[in-house]
Amino acid sequence: MKKDDTYYMRRAISLAKLGEGYAHPNPLVGAVIVKGDVIVGEGYHKKCGTLHAERNAFASLRDKEDALHATMYVTLEPCAHYGRTPPCTEAIIEHGISKVIIGSRDPNPLVSGKGARILREHGIEVIEDFLKEECDEINTIFFHYITKNVPYVFMKYASTMDGKIATKTGQSKWISGELSRRDVHFLRHRCMSILVGINTVLADDPSLTSRCQINQEIENDFIKKEDYQVKPLDPIRIVLDTHLRIPLDCKLVKTAKKTKTIVACSEDAEENKAKMLEEKGVEVLCIKKDRGHLSLKQLINILGKRGIDSLLIEGGGTLNESAIREEIVDEVQVYLAPKIFGGNGMTPVRGEGVSEVSEAQEFKLYSVEKMGEDLKICYRR
Repeated sequence: MKKDDTYYMRRAISLAKLGEGYAHPNPLVGAVIVKGDVIVGEGYHKKCGTLHAERNAFASLRDKEDALHATMYVTLEPCAHYGRTPPCTEAIIEHGISKVIIGSRDPNPLVSGKGARILREHGIEVIEDFLKEECDEINTIFFHYITKNVPYVFMKYASTMDGKIATKTGQSKWISGELSRRDVHFLRHRCMSILVGINTVLADDPSLTSRCQINQEIENDFIKKEDYQVKPLDPIRIVLDTHLRIPLDCKLVKTAKKTKTIVACSEDAEENKAKMLEEKGVEVLCIKKDRGHLSLKQLINILGKRGIDSLLIEGGGTLNESAIREEIVDEVQVYLAPKIFGGNGMTPVRGEGVSEVSEAQEFKLYSVEKMGEDLKICYRR
């Protein structure tokens, strides 16, 4: 079967996804070089600060001349500015590429439109918006971060059919099945940071690390086996703890020198406890209050300024209520298990709630996926 433009761009998308969890806060990008209906080079952006996808694709060429008069398929508009690495447009021009097919336009003001324009000015044919929706989808986090300067916020919880996240005695292990729990660990790997409330720490003493298997290998003649990234990355761990009640011997504190850990507290928290936490490697961050709770909007603004592009909320009903009330949640991922608790089990969003149906915050259904006996349901603003 003859391969066409769609095949090659979807190949580039598959390559781009190999950078999930590693490229933050940069976008996921894949590039494929084709000459005479044969792939002669390909690459993806592996990690922030390293070569971009286009330059990795050129580095994979067996012969530099293979790129002469070839076509490049790239999921995102090539950069035209100097950052940590030189502009990709320069490499495309130098290698004699005659046609570039682009999936997404880059909303980054340093890039937007400039890459395509420079290529055209050098006589290269440019086609934009090819498989745009599919290419845009892989960079939902990046597009949000680069345009709003705050992290893309996921809220995740596992729930029974009757909407409970724990029994009336507080038991929650395990509501969801093994496949769902594996998926959550991959979501932790994808996100740069994870947030819980102090009650979760006191009740569960979690590690909040990513314990998933990364299987990146795809049929490829251009990426060496040893170049695949297989170790999952742990997110930056953040605890909302107004009065610094976090125990000094909990897992998060004991591992803070190994895995970045932040405890957000109010300005009137105990200074001596803050010093003890800092001695153990914990960053203590003072933020203001909003209606008696620590301000999540201030928190995500601080994270955004630090280059943190994504945040996963894995809290209980109180933290979830604050996140919904402050309208910081961009995506809700619900793992719906075929169980019923009934009674006074805990609900995913607590607080006062609304009085009228018209007051409800609305999300749009994005996807439904079967995971073993569970359903993974995603909603977006």
